[in-house]
Amino acid sequence: MPKKRSGGGLSPMQQAAKFLGVSVLAGAVMAGIALPAAGALGLAAKGSVKGFDEIPANLKSPQLSQRTTILDNQGNQIATVYSRDRTVVDLADISPYMQKAIVAIEDSRFYKHGAIDLKGVLRALNKNAQSGGVAQGASTLTQQLVKNYFVEEAGDDPTKVAEATQQTLGRKIRELKYAIQIEEKLGKKKILENYLNITFFGEQAYGVEAASQRYFSKHAKDLNLQESALLAGIVQSPSRYDPVNDEAEATKRRNTVLQRMAEVGDISQREADEAKEKPLGLHTSRPKNGCITAVKGAGFFCDYVRQVVLTDPVFGKTKEQRAKLWNRGGLTIRTTLDPQAQRSAQASIKDHVYKSDAVATAATIVQPGTGKILAMGQSRPYGVNVKNDETTINLSVNQDMGGGAGYQPGSTFKPIVAAAAVEGGKPATQEYSSPYEMPYPSPISACDGKLWRNDPNRPAKLKNENESERGPYGMAEATAKSVNTYYVQMISDIGICPVIDMAKKMGVARADGRKIDQAPSIALGTQEMSPLTMANAYATFASRGMYCTPVAIESITQKAGSEQKSLEVPKSTCSRAMSETTADTISTLLKGVVEDGTGQEAGLGGRASAGKTGTTDERYAAWFVGYTPNMAGAVWVGDPQHKRKMINITIGGVPHAKVYGGEVPGPIWRDMMTGALEGKPAPEFNLIDIPDGDDQGKGDRGWDDGRNGDGTSGNTTGQVIGGLIGGLTDGGTTDGTTGDATTGGIGGAFPTPTFTIPENLIQGPGNGGNNGNGIGGGRG
Repeated sequence: MPKKRSGGGLSPMQQAAKFLGVSVLAGAVMAGIALPAAGALGLAAKGSVKGFDEIPANLKSPQLSQRTTILDNQGNQIATVYSRDRTVVDLADISPYMQKAIVAIEDSRFYKHGAIDLKGVLRALNKNAQSGGVAQGASTLTQQLVKNYFVEEAGDDPTKVAEATQQTLGRKIRELKYAIQIEEKLGKKKILENYLNITFFGEQAYGVEAASQRYFSKHAKDLNLQESALLAGIVQSPSRYDPVNDEAEATKRRNTVLQRMAEVGDISQREADEAKEKPLGLHTSRPKNGCITAVKGAGFFCDYVRQVVLTDPVFGKTKEQRAKLWNRGGLTIRTTLDPQAQRSAQASIKDHVYKSDAVATAATIVQPGTGKILAMGQSRPYGVNVKNDETTINLSVNQDMGGGAGYQPGSTFKPIVAAAAVEGGKPATQEYSSPYEMPYPSPISACDGKLWRNDPNRPAKLKNENESERGPYGMAEATAKSVNTYYVQMISDIGICPVIDMAKKMGVARADGRKIDQAPSIALGTQEMSPLTMANAYATFASRGMYCTPVAIESITQKAGSEQKSLEVPKSTCSRAMSETTADTISTLLKGVVEDGTGQEAGLGGRASAGKTGTTDERYAAWFVGYTPNMAGAVWVGDPQHKRKMINITIGGVPHAKVYGGEVPGPIWRDMMTGALEGKPAPEFNLIDIPDGDDQGKGDRGWDDGRNGDGTSGNTTGQVIGGLIGGLTDGGTTDGTTGDATTGGIGGAFPTPTFTIPENLIQGPGNGGNNGNGIGGGRG
């Protein structure tokens, strides 16, 4: 019986001997181990430690993690990302010098033994028995390949990596069995190819191709003798023999490899000596990984693509499966990003908002009818260096996709209220009294039969931006002037639930994932949204009522060995959110905003465009969201932390007393869209004829927009100013003596005007003096 140690167990030497069946009578078995692959298969049948037969018989070669390349929609590279920087190559694409160097230094008997090198095992066992532990390894290249398989399968899990590399007899037993299997299945050349592609060479380089690029900026097939020897020497200890950080140690190790190559006959001693005298010849390239490498400011879009892969069930049912796909890499992802639109977005952002400004901006462009994201950028660059104003928070998207909690969209939400009203049957000429200031109406119907009620003791109130904004108003004018009280009266009329339902159909949801509050204040944009959400919602208007979920990926191919296979990708799902008539009505209203309303600074000149400004209370955020028939975009400006009010502030080098949606976001949107649309078709909207009011213009304010104001039926201010301008435009004098004070307004009340008539306010012949129509029949 074998002797036992004091602890009662067999010594390491005795355990291994039992496993290997090493005895005087086991000559046949030992001969089999010493022979290549096939002969080694008798090992398991000849006796082993308990549990050897219980090890699974098949070891599947893992799909090696490789770099992933992200492309725009034209096939141009945006970024390369990887869990491990690796490019798998065939053995034929690896320098013969490299093949010989790695064998010479790591396993010089590689072509002579099977999965296990008996001489090496016995030598190591003797050394380990003397030390009482595992002091020396005897791993062949095949065994090292198996260990690397385990490490690769462990991925980035530190616990699993530790298990895969722990120096225990149990791991060695498992490693030996799988090594035998691999020798039989793959053969020597494939084992060598796999080993050179999987092993770590330091400096974030996995596999010889990545290492060759990292240290010498060349392909592995072009490595010369001394370069190959250097890389082969690194493998044993990438940190110790790192040529970038310790040239002397790396040179010594390289020369050791060269000498070993001469000793085994791969090269002559003269060749070895000549190579030893040459410098390392490094021509390094910096490791470039992740979305921080993205060009054209597309780092945030790149990160959004990553989030899609990690969260969309099409890439795996579980979070772990999706993470494994991303970490393995080897993907070529063709995205929806349009290089022209992206360049234009970033250029406009850079021109108008500096990265060091107290506030930031984010902008997104999508394609109506497809949901394709064409551009995504922001003023603060992608990165982790806060001192350089960098951030990894994507200000354009929702929180669950790498964004923040969102920002109140202000009046850019009003068109959604209008769409709900028109879809529910309200005419585009709908009027409300729209006073300058008012309490929120109460009660107001909400969803599921509930009612919203204002507090009778401390009723919530609202007011318009300017005291001059007093109704009554029709929908077109209220939208152009962004009249708050009009839209709150509208939501109180139609109810809260139709608005929430319309928002849902248009993909409008809070950026933080919470449900939209059932309160009339949502009409004023009090619920935090992201620019992508708002751009895609307005794309619904542009596509005449069809909402399409946003998509960022066109196609994905994955490298599997030497072949490429296509993967399924998320598809945009389109559904009708509103009728074409409703969508066309909103487009008509919003076209007026950029032509005559608060969004004039965002106009695109001769190209049909529509949009809406938005400015929140206290000016923490300002927006412009707009579209043409073929592109929709949203621009937000504000403090991501919601602390800095945009009052007395300098943005992009320009001082502003107060920031309005049409003042800063509007020009950003204009310049962004102008460049993005350059050379593209310029289709027209399908506009709806929206009358300016009834034939008598009852209640219209002649002084504000010149639309047939009736001095008698209008409010007092309308009478006064209507009569005054009516007299002026029909040849009357300043005091209105020619004008009819009864039917045309009180023309003589203000003999000297105390206001400036806005340019283009008066058009066409005026009939105020004789007919009582405050400002002629023209459009102001």
